[in-house]
Amino acid sequence: MKNFSLPIDKNIFVGIDVGSSKICCTISGIDPIEGTFQLLGIGTSSSSGVKMGSITHRDNLISEMEIAMREAETMAGAKVDSAIISISSEQIRGINTQGAIAIQKNQMSNVPIQHEITESDIQKVVDLAKGISLPIDRDILHVLPQEYMIDTLDKIKDPVGMSGHRLEAHVHLITVGTTAATNVANCAQELGIVVDGLVFQGLASGAAVLDQDEKDLGVALVDLGEGTSDLAIYHEGGIRHTSVLGIGSGNITNDIAVMLQVGMEEAKQIKETYGSAKASMSSPELEFDLPVKNGGLARKISEHELSRYVEARTEEILRLVKRDIIRAGLKDNLTYGVVLTGGGANLKNIIGLAEEVLELPVRIGKPKGIQDSVGVASDPQFSAAVGLGIWRYRPDELQSNYEIESPIQNTMRKVIEWFKDFF
Repeated sequence: MKNFSLPIDKNIFVGIDVGSSKICCTISGIDPIEGTFQLLGIGTSSSSGVKMGSITHRDNLISEMEIAMREAETMAGAKVDSAIISISSEQIRGINTQGAIAIQKNQMSNVPIQHEITESDIQKVVDLAKGISLPIDRDILHVLPQEYMIDTLDKIKDPVGMSGHRLEAHVHLITVGTTAATNVANCAQELGIVVDGLVFQGLASGAAVLDQDEKDLGVALVDLGEGTSDLAIYHEGGIRHTSVLGIGSGNITNDIAVMLQVGMEEAKQIKETYGSAKASMSSPELEFDLPVKNGGLARKISEHELSRYVEARTEEILRLVKRDIIRAGLKDNLTYGVVLTGGGANLKNIIGLAEEVLELPVRIGKPKGIQDSVGVASDPQFSAAVGLGIWRYRPDELQSNYEIESPIQNTMRKVIEWFKDFF
C-alpha cells in the first residue's frame, strides 16, 4: 500500500464511515471567504470485511477502504493523509457518571472562600468523572459533558468564570472494546492514514442531521445501518443515552432472501424497489417477477406479500428501539420525537410504521449545514460520513477520546498522570 507524503490542506477534513454494507469516505472543506462547509468529494465501496460492526476479513476491509478513499481523492483533487473514522458495534456501551471537586486555590485559611472556576478546574472534575473502573479490555471512546453544578446551582453549561466552593460534573461516557477499536484503526494505518480519532457512528450522524433545538428539547437519533442500529438520545443540549442494537436493515434483506429463495444482492434490490414498511400501503394486485436461476420456473409475488415480510422485521427493530428508550427512562423527554437516518431510513413508508410503534413524532434525518456539489447530502445513508467531515467544528461535541497506544505507552501515561495528580 502506498503511503502519502503530501499533507492535506488544513481547511480540508476527511471522514471514513465503516459500515457493514458500504465503506464511505468524504472530503469536506471550509470556504475561506464565506466560512461555510462544502462537500468536496465522496467515495464508496461495498463492504465485505465487516459484519454487525465487527471486522470479519481484515484484508477485504483494507482494500475496500482504499477504493473509497481513492474515489474521494479523485473527486476532491486532494490527497488524504489523516482521517476520522466511525465505529459501531455491539461492543459500544454508554454510561452516565459524575464527579465533584472542592474549588480551592492553595488557601492558607480554614475559612471557606469562594474561588473563580477555571478551565483547569473543569478538566479536573471531568477527569474525576471519567475515572471509573473499566474491564481491562475496554477503553473510553468519548467523554461528553452533560451539565455542571456549582454548590446548589444546577444545569450549568459553562461554569468558567463563575465562583463557588464545590464543582460537580455530570458526563456521559461511551466505551468500546479495545480490540475492536484498535483493529479498525490499524486497518486505516495500513493505508498510511493517520487516525485523528474514532467516533461513535450515532454521534457522527447526529452531528449531520440534528438541530440544536432538537438537542435542547429532546430527541432520539436512530441510525438504521445494515448490521446494527445506533441510538443516541439528546436532552437539554447533552447526550443522555447511547446504545447499539445488533440488528439492522440487513436483517430485512436476509428475510427476503430466505423467504423468496433469492441471493442477498437480489433481495436487497427487491427490498429497495418494491418493499414497504407498511404492508397495508402496498397493493396485493401489483405483482413483479422474481429472478429465475438454473432453468427454474418463473415466479411472481405481489408487493403486498413482500411487504408483509418487510413490515414484520422492521416492526421488530423499532420495538427494540422503543424498549431501549423506555429503559433509559427518557421517553417523556423527547419533545421532538425520533429522527431516523442511515440507509434503513430510505425504506418506503417507514415513518408511518415508526410513529405507530414508537408512539412519538418521527422524521427522516438528512445531512444539513453543508454545501453539496456532488449530490449526496440529501440521502440519509451518507449522514454518518458527512457528520465525520464536520465533526471537529461541532462546538457541542467533544473530540474522540480514543488514542491508539501500546501497552507500554499506556502504562507510562498512567504513571505520568499519577505523578501530576500527586504533586
